[in-house]
Formats: sequence, structure tokens, C-alpha cells
Amino acid sequence: MDSTLSRRSVLAGACFSMLAGCVAARQSVGDTDASSVEFEAFDGRFAGVVDVTAPAKLLGSGYQWAEGPAWDATRQALYFTDVPANRAYRWSAGDRVEVFLDPSGAVGAIDGFREPGANGLLIARDGRLLLCNHGARAVESLDLGTGERATLASRFEGKRFNSPNDVIEARDGTIYFTDPPYGLEGLDASPLKEMDANGVYRLAPDGMLTRIISDMTFPNGVVLSTDGVSLFVSQSDPAAPLVRKLELDKPGPAPVWFDASPYTASSPGLPDGMAMAVTGHLFLAGPGGVLVIDEGGTCLGRIATGRATANCAFGEDGRTLFITAQDRLLAVRTRVRGLGM
Repeated sequence: MDSTLSRRSVLAGACFSMLAGCVAARQSVGDTDASSVEFEAFDGRFAGVVDVTAPAKLLGSGYQWAEGPAWDATRQALYFTDVPANRAYRWSAGDRVEVFLDPSGAVGAIDGFREPGANGLLIARDGRLLLCNHGARAVESLDLGTGERATLASRFEGKRFNSPNDVIEARDGTIYFTDPPYGLEGLDASPLKEMDANGVYRLAPDGMLTRIISDMTFPNGVVLSTDGVSLFVSQSDPAAPLVRKLELDKPGPAPVWFDASPYTASSPGLPDGMAMAVTGHLFLAGPGGVLVIDEGGTCLGRIATGRATANCAFGEDGRTLFITAQDRLLAVRTRVRGLGM
């Protein structure tokens, strides 16, 4: 779920440990420290989707590149990652950000990786935490009770993935994930790259793995439509910053659904992670913040963070949007409810 092609350096991981007690890392510093977040309305309907009267909150800061937010309703906690730092964090309602996994991805230094940590996260329907692990080049699951990890997918047709990036789960347990080369030094030019495409994959509940998109340059964020029949995939390519929509029950290519180039031209960042509201509004992280797009593909406005923004996810009562914006974890209130909340 990267939003630029060369913005970060790799830090080697330390030995693996799951910090059950957790170590306090950063504290909330109050609403006024998020005063730089602005609400930009491009359409009068924007104020009906985002609560522009409620100030944004800064929940944590100081990260290299914050990513992958996932809400855990059972524990009332948010998990997110710092990909190049190879750590994952947990935020709880006491306004504390704590180290959750260190390392989150690769164990020890791995040659050839620019980003060894975990990236996208998701709480699965069975309560496990799904992780897109760059360093392991795999999609994994983590039992939050025992700390045990399991590999769900690491190869396709005998070849290792590039660096799985973002993941979403359908109602029937089918998992969809993207596999751009962002974890590898040199990206597509990496000598470690085995895949002939930067693909989007379907992992069925019976374990069958299928590549469903093979013609995207840098597939990144992924989210399902409200009815579950369509898959939205963002592409973080400066030459073609867009979102495509794949009808899952129909063969054929996924057409362009949204062109983000008018926004990338004047703001840092590219189309990245996404969140879906029950109303069909798509929240697209990327250029300058989070773009709010209606079901027809019209951008209604932007939650402007002032920086390239990696991802977002709904949590708490379903109307809090958590945002990972480069070095920050933010929260804003919405008037619509997140899908699955």
C-alpha cells in the first residue's frame, strides 16, 4: 500500500517477539495538534458524509510510514503498522499507542528488501489478524490469543510473491490481496522478483489460489463493494493513478472507475488504501489525504492531512475513520457508518 515509488529506506528487523503486555510508544497529544487537518468540500454532499464540525484527533506520531489500520471490535483496539520500521502497533481507547509486534514482518536483516515489515492488516471473520508480510513475501494469519502465526499463501504456480500489500475478506471467507513489488529493493528490477506480473489474487476458503488481475502496474489498496459483487483496486502509479472496479461474477478486464490524476498533480501521494461505507461511499487514501467518492465515482471532498496518506479504516461505533498519514495516526468522525461495523 505504498503511495510513492521511492520514499523510504529499509530498516533491518530485530528478533521476533509478540509483546503481549505491550510497551508504551507514543501518547495522544490532543486535538489541537491535528489542527492542520482540513475538510475540503468539492460537492455540497460532502458534509453529509464527513462530520466537518468535529475536529480531527492526533492519536500518535513519529512513524516512518504508518500503514494497514485494522479495527478489532472484540478488544476495542486498532492495529496498524510502520512498514519500513518493521513494527506493528496497537491503539486503545485510553489514547495509548503501544508496540504490538516487533518485528512485524521479517526476522533479522534480509538482503534485497527495502521494506521488511508487515503492511496491510485485517481482522478476519473468525477473529484472526490477517497480515500482508513483506519480508516473508506471504499473506499470514495471527491468532491474537496465542500469538501463533500461519502462512495462508506464499507462492503462485510455484513462484514466490513479490510483497503482498493489502487484503480484504468476503462474506464467504474468500480473501483478496494485492502483490506489488514495494517490499523489494529496485521494485520491478529486483533480482528477487519471480512473478511475471504485479497481480491481484483470490484465495478461496478451500485453499484454491487464483490470479484475477494481471495487467496493473502497481496494484495497491483493495476493498469490496457493499453487496460484495465488485472489487475495487487502487493503482499507485504516477503515470496512471487510478482505481479499477472488477465485477467478480463476470469475466473480462477491470475498467477504470476513478481517475485520481487531478488530485495527484497538486498534492503528494498516490491512490493507496481504501475503506467502504454502508452507503457505498469509498474513502480513498492517497494524494494529500483521504478522498471521499460517491457510488458513481464523483469525488465529493477530501480529508486533507497535508501529506501523502497511506490508508484508512472504520472503527469504534463505525463512524470513526482512522487514518494512517505518513508519520501520523489520525481519527476523524463521519456521518456514515463503515461497512462491516
